[in-house]
Amino acid sequence: MNFRCLALLILTLFVTSTTMAAPVWQGGSARIKLTPEQFMWMSGYGGRTVPADGKLTDIWAKAVVLRDGSGNDAVLITADLIGIGAESTEWIAGELKKNHGLERSQFAIATSHTHTGPALSDNLVPLHYLRADEVQQNRIVQYTLKLRQLLVDVVRLAYDDLEPVYLTSGSGLCTVAVNRRTNTESQVPQKRLEGKLNGPFDHDVPVLAVRNADYELKTIVFGYACHSTVLSFTQWSGDYPGFAQIELEKIYRNVDAMFWAGCGADQNPLPRRTVELAQHYGQRVARAVDSVLRGTMANVEGGLTTHYKEIAGKTQEPIGREQLNELLEKGNQYEKPFAQYVLKNLGDRDVLPRTYPYPIQTWHIGDIRMVFLGGEVVVDYALKIKQNKHAVKDPSIWVAGYSNDVMAYIPSTRVLLEGGYEGGGSNTYYGFPALWSEDFEAQILDETRRQLNHK
Repeated sequence: MNFRCLALLILTLFVTSTTMAAPVWQGGSARIKLTPEQFMWMSGYGGRTVPADGKLTDIWAKAVVLRDGSGNDAVLITADLIGIGAESTEWIAGELKKNHGLERSQFAIATSHTHTGPALSDNLVPLHYLRADEVQQNRIVQYTLKLRQLLVDVVRLAYDDLEPVYLTSGSGLCTVAVNRRTNTESQVPQKRLEGKLNGPFDHDVPVLAVRNADYELKTIVFGYACHSTVLSFTQWSGDYPGFAQIELEKIYRNVDAMFWAGCGADQNPLPRRTVELAQHYGQRVARAVDSVLRGTMANVEGGLTTHYKEIAGKTQEPIGREQLNELLEKGNQYEKPFAQYVLKNLGDRDVLPRTYPYPIQTWHIGDIRMVFLGGEVVVDYALKIKQNKHAVKDPSIWVAGYSNDVMAYIPSTRVLLEGGYEGGGSNTYYGFPALWSEDFEAQILDETRRQLNHK
């Protein structure tokens, strides 16, 4: 580089640095380790017959606090967990209200859905807690109580880190996810080579970058719609999302990389079952994020508004006491704990209600509109929510599943009518007593769109 070019570069950098507007946002982030101190029952697969016996990687909770120029706050907590139960979220809400004055709309808990994390006492209860022995049940309860406090603590640490920041956003692309309802796992490699994979998918990788007043990167928030089911052994790990976060934190030192799972309930990383593949898929997602960070990102300008509502999600007729008692007596290893769990919830009532308080949450972060849906949400929802009135995908809408309360699979009407595991076959493992109503999809979409259109 000659002297004239060097002088021009220095002048350009000086002008840019002196004319850049002061940051109007404030942001802070933090992390806290969630890896259990004792080997305990793991979550995600009913076929496991022993607790965890090792650690591939630590698992983490991370939090980012965002505050706009008017002093409005939003707090995102991400966690390397299979999910979160409504009981835990309710307790955390009370603590965050007491400690930071946060209303329910102002914080969200988004999980990665890793299948190599710990079992919880308020999530997938019939599949894990009720099938464990007394020692393991006690460990699950104690860990769940500790987890709740850790999620509160990580928010406090993020508030301690609050400083003026710039926000930028963009979206990348990653093709790891495969629709598992329409593609047989053994055929995926060949079908991928031939370009014949079928079924709906969502390969977007939304990215939010938080940079300090010197424009140094401090927090990366990103999402992807794919099950965290590469690994199925008995070692703690964050699966491919964990490796994606690790990779980004290697590339960008002293940065908190935070992953949220999109609507990937019917999407799998295929092929799978090896550590090498989990690392490979994580690196691919990380490269997609990195390409966004190294490209042209949009400045996030404007204010922050938050919305939250629990709708009365309609179900079909719940299972009755007579059938539950029959399952309790004659059912298999999964049906008996299901019946036990539902009977406990039934109590002295004749029938269970035909609704469930389903959480829907949206944030307007400048021009970004972020949606948080509870449960294991199939990809149809993200595709429909992202469509604008002209049926064109809107890249400013980001849709997370597995948030705030993971109570069951959330099928679209199409998947519900097709049936299968995502359509309702999984309810036994969650202890969910009824199929969703054919009206449920419209309920979710109507409330989500109402919130998105309300600033």
